[in-house]
Amino acid sequence: MTDIHYRHRVIDGHELFYREAGDPHAPALVLLHGYPTSSFMFRNLIPLLADRFHLIAPDHLGFGLSAAPSADEFEYSFDALTDLTEALLADLGLDRYAIYVQDYGAPIGWRLALRRPEAITGIITQNGNAYEEGFVDSFWQPVLDYQRAQNERTEPAVRAALSREAIRWQYLHGVDTPSLVDPETWRHDHALISRPGNDRIQLALFRDYATNVDMYPRLHEFFRTSQVPLLAVWGENDEIFGPDGARAFRRDLPDAQIELLPGGHFLLESHLGPVADLVRGFLTSLPALAQPGAR
Repeated sequence: MTDIHYRHRVIDGHELFYREAGDPHAPALVLLHGYPTSSFMFRNLIPLLADRFHLIAPDHLGFGLSAAPSADEFEYSFDALTDLTEALLADLGLDRYAIYVQDYGAPIGWRLALRRPEAITGIITQNGNAYEEGFVDSFWQPVLDYQRAQNERTEPAVRAALSREAIRWQYLHGVDTPSLVDPETWRHDHALISRPGNDRIQLALFRDYATNVDMYPRLHEFFRTSQVPLLAVWGENDEIFGPDGARAFRRDLPDAQIELLPGGHFLLESHLGPVADLVRGFLTSLPALAQPGAR
């Protein structure tokens, strides 16, 4: 039986929650969640990997069980969330690790890699976008409109993404067997996103998402120069980040492993076993992680 620890650390004055499992001397994997969830999305994956790897899954500030200072008290941006994640990992003594990124976790992971490329042993991206080809226009156009101008016409469209029905859609779209998806997922996420003041946190991050696209050229250069090992395991029916976003990694990383599975945005809810097998196989093949005790 796997022991999973539920911990908190205070980083730069902010309490961050994280899940931790596995031998601290084993190869490390940092799991970075997306919107609108938290490390809760990895609750079923962690036990399947903890026998071989040291797993750290933080909740970003404003999400899950981490602190959620108001948008007046903290300037929410992907740079700021990365600052806290980087400081948390340093506080935990992690200086070499692979990253598993999904949705919002991707731009945080990309920033970690750009800041300290020598720390990254490998990348697993599960519907974590890095190319403009990945954006599905029907989903992203309201966000783009809101980024260009915040007003009474553009704001309601992005606020709709905070509703329980919209979060439910994120979990169920593209899933051929919806009964595999636990309804607790969208109820759990919606309850935390609906805390007083959290709407302004999420609106700030919707606005700031444009900075992630601006970062893509530097990220692609990192891919080309480092040839970092990468596995893109993707729900091919995702209507947020489409499968072209997965295929695009091969432009800069010709040896990238691309796996398209018949699911949607939250692939771990419907295809946990296949994803876990692919992740385990990828990680055990990494030269940097092949030796016992490597970190």
